[in-house]
Amino acid sequence: MTNYSPVRTLILRLKCLRLPGLMAALLLCAALPVAAERLKDITSIAGVRSNHLVGYGLVIGLDGSGDSTNSAPFTVQSLKSMLAKFGVVVPPGVNPSLKNVAAVMVHAELPPFAKPGQTIDITVSSIANAKSLRGGSLLMAPLKGADGQTYAIAQGNMVVGGFGAEGGDGSSVTVNIPSVGRIPNGATVEREVPTPFSQPGPLVLNLKNPDFTTAMRVAEKINAVVGEGTALPIDSSSVQVQSPANSGQKVAFLAMLQAIEVTPGEAPARVIVNARTGTIVIDSHVRVMPVAVSHGSLTVSVSESFDVSQPGPFSRRGNTVVAPSTEVAITQENNPMFLLGSETGISLEELVRAVNNVGAAPGDIVSILEAIKQAGALRAELIVI
Repeated sequence: MTNYSPVRTLILRLKCLRLPGLMAALLLCAALPVAAERLKDITSIAGVRSNHLVGYGLVIGLDGSGDSTNSAPFTVQSLKSMLAKFGVVVPPGVNPSLKNVAAVMVHAELPPFAKPGQTIDITVSSIANAKSLRGGSLLMAPLKGADGQTYAIAQGNMVVGGFGAEGGDGSSVTVNIPSVGRIPNGATVEREVPTPFSQPGPLVLNLKNPDFTTAMRVAEKINAVVGEGTALPIDSSSVQVQSPANSGQKVAFLAMLQAIEVTPGEAPARVIVNARTGTIVIDSHVRVMPVAVSHGSLTVSVSESFDVSQPGPFSRRGNTVVAPSTEVAITQENNPMFLLGSETGISLEELVRAVNNVGAAPGDIVSILEAIKQAGALRAELIVI
């Protein structure tokens, strides 16, 4: 028997058809047979995750595009604190006017198993009114995790993709975002984040798309390859796997597991509606029971023109005036009621044909689907994003 997965309506294994009746706003995709997928692609190891880091620092060496002293006093305060650590004391009450310095926030993502001495990429963003960070250098800035500990030290020269130009009359041109830049390998890892991978005990594989059928199939496949009792499904998103205690053997064991191919289970029928763009995605398992639908539209047109009234020739009285003239017209389409659905539920192809025959706009299609759902005739989950 051929397996179909409606979740695949948004990936390359689907054959997507653009419907001419709905232009580019309504997209209905028919699912192709699902092939087996590697566990590496559909699961992740519990506890093995990346961690977000954030820090505060100063970017120096800017060409007059830094923070304004009056608008960003904390930039001067940060510079004074830094100079004090090097024995340079700025007299009290003196606020130097610095246009080549900018206060920035630095953030990065610490990958799992990152060891001290390794480097990671960082992103630097201005937090004041600096016009551009182009050409600047980030001074040493500690990057901290959610626990307040320092896990990396950032420093380096900025790479900024945007730029801007400003004229003397106030006109300006900006390309991309010059107030944000990146530093490849700009931070050095100083602390390792412990993970449960190195601890003895079973491992847990988490499904990226939770599904009871998929969890059962993953456990059955692992037991068939490795041995009965190796894997046990915990719930719809987790499968517990007995693994070797030795770290080296555990790495080889996981490498073997991630190469196992499993056919994912079928997901529930869903209709995805993007209310902002008018995009609608319907999977192959959606069914519509018998229901009568009538959808009309009321159009109100208001047009206004101006007439000029002036006195006759050789008249000694009266003035020329402009008189507005407004016309209001109301039209309503007389759309007949049509029957949609069947006792067993219509297929995706029949639903596409029926929707195209209506000739409704994307916004009207959303209203029709919501009304059918409220009537209990739509056998699918309606999700509005």
